[in-house]
Amino acid sequence: MSAKALAIVSLAALLPLAIAARAQDSGPYKVQRIQIVGNDGGFDYVTADADARALYVARSGPAGQLYVYNLDSLSLLATIPNTSGHGAAVDSATGHGFATSKPITMFDAKTFAVIKKIDVEGNPDGYLNDAVNHRFYVLSHSAPNITVLDDKDGSILGTIDIGGAPEQAASDGKGKIYVDIEDKSAIAVIDANTMKMVGKYDLSSKGGGCAGLALDAKNDILFAACREKNNMIILSATDGHIITDLPIGVGCDGATFNPETMEVFSSQGDGTLTVIKENSPTSFAVEQTVATPARAKTLTMDSKTGNIYSITAEYGPVPPQPPPPPAGAPPAGAAPAGGPPAFMRGPRAPMIPHSFQILVIGK
Repeated sequence: MSAKALAIVSLAALLPLAIAARAQDSGPYKVQRIQIVGNDGGFDYVTADADARALYVARSGPAGQLYVYNLDSLSLLATIPNTSGHGAAVDSATGHGFATSKPITMFDAKTFAVIKKIDVEGNPDGYLNDAVNHRFYVLSHSAPNITVLDDKDGSILGTIDIGGAPEQAASDGKGKIYVDIEDKSAIAVIDANTMKMVGKYDLSSKGGGCAGLALDAKNDILFAACREKNNMIILSATDGHIITDLPIGVGCDGATFNPETMEVFSSQGDGTLTVIKENSPTSFAVEQTVATPARAKTLTMDSKTGNIYSITAEYGPVPPQPPPPPAGAPPAGAAPAGGPPAFMRGPRAPMIPHSFQILVIGK
């Protein structure tokens, strides 16, 4: 696609955004910038390194690489090739970064040179870097659910079974790690020192399919963004009792908390970013719903500016649904291990080449 054609497609895609913005709740947050950066491959997570002013975006597939952008200008700083993965994070103290490719890629956070590859079991997906114990948690939907790496040398310290599919994790900096279990309507509580699961909070009375998790560490409040009922379940991190729940958009896949403004943000694939205000540890309210381009469902926060970053792309029309196979016939095109056949998943809209973009949302 030519640059001119891509620009037309992008402008057309922004028209619904402008219309939706007028229909959304008024508030201080706006999409301040949409930067088309191109590149090919699938995408999942985005991570801001506020100290080094870097933004990490992993692309997956045959062309998969880890891209590093300047957090302020969004100019490209570096690429780490042969790193098809879901995301990456950096430990500022050790100067080492890790990407959830398979095998895991360990790299130097200043030169971006690959230090080594680390073979782990399961299927690396989500991640958390514990800046207190200098450990990198690799989350996998298949066993082992969590693999713990030493940030200093990349050695495998152990694995943790939480009995389900982890999506997002948060550290309180005081010895506890919390992980939402998407398929079990629960949050696992992990002792960061012993690397053992020491508790599990049940969320099933309010919903499930929780794919985003944020934490107010000062007040020990957890925010679980859940897909089943499109709600944010707010609970005590101390004992797991549910305080309340509030509505969010459809298709959440990430949450983050800003302790400076006492706000939690949840990004959804339906083209919304929900902002919830913590008025007190017992009082919460939806403050704003921000219109975003569709499928901008993961997010990260720049802790120095308070800006939210998300990623998405433009998509073409969904191809026609193929007819089901004849009765008794094996389905054409076997699915990957653990997944349904292709005809059961249904066709997906194709991503328009080189339309990948970074969003900046702020006041």
